[in-house]
Amino acid sequence: MTDIRAPLRRCTLCRDRFAATATGHQPRPVVWFAPEARILIAGQAPGLRVYESGKPFWDASGNRLRDWMGLDEDTFYDQSKLAILPMAFCFPGYNASGSDLPPPPICAKTWRAQALNLLPDIRLTLLIGGYAMKYHLPDYKSVRLSVAGWQDHPKGVFALPHPSWRNTGWLKKNPWFEAEVVPRLRAAVTEVLHD
Repeated sequence: MTDIRAPLRRCTLCRDRFAATATGHQPRPVVWFAPEARILIAGQAPGLRVYESGKPFWDASGNRLRDWMGLDEDTFYDQSKLAILPMAFCFPGYNASGSDLPPPPICAKTWRAQALNLLPDIRLTLLIGGYAMKYHLPDYKSVRLSVAGWQDHPKGVFALPHPSWRNTGWLKKNPWFEAEVVPRLRAAVTEVLHD
C-alpha cells in the first residue's frame, strides 16, 4: 500500500474549477486519516470554515456530529481512532447565489479507493449525507430511506443525515432518528473504540 497522504495534500486537480466559483479560492485538501483508524466518517466535502482552519468538522455541524457519536473533541480528532474521508477533500466553493457546490466527482475517482486501501482496520463506517451514501450503498434511493433503513445496512454501517444546521427541520420532522438511531450509534462507537 502506498501512503498517498502527502501527494493528496498537494493535489491541485480542481484549481481551475475552484477559481471559476463565486469564492474564487485555491485547492486546499483537508487530509485527516491514519492507517490504524477504526472508525470511518465518509462525508461530503469540507465547508468554508473547514477550508480556512484545515480541520474537518470544525464548525457547528461538527458539534452536532460529535454529540450524535457521544465523543469529545480530543477523541474525535485522534486520527489513530477516526478517519475522516469526504467525497471531495477540498471545499468545492459557492455558486453565484451563495449555495454550496457539490463535491467534484474527480476527487473521489482519483483518491478515494487509494485512501480507503490505507484503512484496513475500519470496523464502523458513518455515511454522512447523500453523496457518501450514493458511493457506499449499492441500493441507495434517498437520504431519508437510507437513514431509516439503518438496520438493513451491513454490520458496522450507519447512514446519517448531514449534521448541518440546514437539516434541523429534517431532524424535527423525523424524531425517530435521535430516539432510535443515535443511541445505537453511540453504543457502536463506544464498542469499537473500547474493544
